[in-house]
Amino acid sequence: MLTRQFFFNKIGQLLLHVIFWCGVLLFYTYFFGFDSVDFSYVLSFSLFLMPITIATTYVFIYELIPSYLITKKYFLFGLYSLYTVIISSYLIVISVFYGLIYLSHFRYANMAPISRNLFFVATAVYLVVIVVSGFKMLKLNLKHIEQANKLENKILETQLKLKEQQLNYLKMQIHPHFLFNTLNTMYGFALKKADEAPEMILKLSNLLDYLLYKVDKPFVLLTDDIDHIKDYIELEKMRFNNTLDVIFLTEQISENIMIAPMLLLPFIENSFKHGTIKNGLLTIKITLTCRDKNIYFNIENTSTQPETYKNGIGLENIQKRLDLLYKDHYTLHITKDSDLFKVNLILNTNTTE
Repeated sequence: MLTRQFFFNKIGQLLLHVIFWCGVLLFYTYFFGFDSVDFSYVLSFSLFLMPITIATTYVFIYELIPSYLITKKYFLFGLYSLYTVIISSYLIVISVFYGLIYLSHFRYANMAPISRNLFFVATAVYLVVIVVSGFKMLKLNLKHIEQANKLENKILETQLKLKEQQLNYLKMQIHPHFLFNTLNTMYGFALKKADEAPEMILKLSNLLDYLLYKVDKPFVLLTDDIDHIKDYIELEKMRFNNTLDVIFLTEQISENIMIAPMLLLPFIENSFKHGTIKNGLLTIKITLTCRDKNIYFNIENTSTQPETYKNGIGLENIQKRLDLLYKDHYTLHITKDSDLFKVNLILNTNTTE
């Protein structure tokens, strides 16, 4: 099938070339026939010029331009072009003598007026060569642009696939980490046969539903993410009982702002996991506000061991996700003073639109 298609393409190209050169022959007969009544002379002279024109043109468009000009070998292109012009000029001179000797039988007056002038004859030949070479260069440039666009699209497609694979890899690290901590809490309640166990299972079910069906989306509503953060906090309240003082404040939350799923929860999870109980309480304060399509997220907790935060899987991976999803559109500051660990995150959500 491919051979057949190739054959038809070649036949089509051949027909186009034949039609073009027939057009050039008509042009020659009209050009050299100006102010002449001897059509036989004009046609014979034009036919003699045709092989010269065809050979010169094909040398330029199939050899000199692709092999030297396009590849920026300008010296060789200029040198071989000069050779080609010299040889073709010599043949053009022969064509004039052909018209004088064979067609007009050494009678200068019998020659077609324009064919007597070597400059006009050369102009007619090189005009065809220049026009065809111009079209060839345009065609090669368009082909180069098309190939560059295809290559750019392939590179972008590869980058997107790589980015998606990186995100999936990071999610696979974050989610088991989160589930491990939550299931440990449930296990503790089950051992104590606590009355809170059914409620805890329900909240965990909601979180799992979010984890399995919504987290694979690139972006979700911030309001949905907040609801599941609240479920997680409630689960942790059950685990810590009276040893937890947590405040979660939300202000000016827009109903249409989108955020990458599970982006904020690892910060909160780490506060519970690595926070330190002081004076009988683990104190955590979380604030989340929206202004001008920006999300402002702050969290602080009592702590004495900053190293655990730096080495944790959650925070390390969340920073990688931020780089992949919000590169140059977020600021993250993690600080540790005498007894508090603080996270300050600002997200520009224009990138999610």
